Amino acid sequence: MNKLKVLLKKHSGRGSGGMITVRHQGGRHKRYYRNIDFRRDKFGVTGEVVGLEYDPNRNVEIALIKYADGEYRYILAPKGLNLGDKIVSSDRTEIKIGNAMRLKNITIGNLVHNVELSPGKGGQLGRSAGVALQLLAKEGGFAHLKLPSGEVRKVNLDSLATIGALGNEEVKQRVIGKAGRARHMGIKPTVRGVAQDPDSHPHGGGEGRSGIGRNPMTKYGRSAVGKTRVKGKWSDKYILKRRK
Repeated sequence: MNKLKVLLKKHSGRGSGGMITVRHQGGRHKRYYRNIDFRRDKFGVTGEVVGLEYDPNRNVEIALIKYADGEYRYILAPKGLNLGDKIVSSDRTEIKIGNAMRLKNITIGNLVHNVELSPGKGGQLGRSAGVALQLLAKEGGFAHLKLPSGEVRKVNLDSLATIGALGNEEVKQRVIGKAGRARHMGIKPTVRGVAQDPDSHPHGGGEGRSGIGRNPMTKYGRSAVGKTRVKGKWSDKYILKRRK
């Protein structure tokens, strides 16, 4: 089981040149990365849930699976998956919580998670706590999936998806509580732009408690309101209904 965990290197928001590229990241508690099986490509081999564990790198719990051939793997733990349950991954199998199968073989109306955008690439949609995607329809080689945001998206029917909704939805009500806990998580304080000097932020400077005095900007002078990152994605053509 040790090979399923590797020490996670900490870069504190710095790039290869040693300069800060992502602000507000700093020292944190030592942690290990758990290698999660997002591909679910161990077809036809039954696995048993032998552990439900906390993962410091994500907000959903993970399940340790022992397969019939003796191999261990981690998967994301859906709601209702218990110790001792049996799961399997296949092109077509029983529609049961934790089982993974092709979207073309899942009946309409079912809730799924860990959905592949491209067949064989591994799950990319629906991987956070409390999330589930609903299969609305199948048409022209694509499944229509309703995302938690309300967006409806087309996904290839040959893509794998796992049955059920992810658990630990109460994490969304979590309150960090104190600054020290945030620092253990690697989160450094955020200082308002108006509280800084004009050399450090476009909102800085002025006498006393002055306002922004201009259009809201990022620290680097880019506009912070409106359409700040307008560019198309290759996958936009697969969106049937926008979330807004």
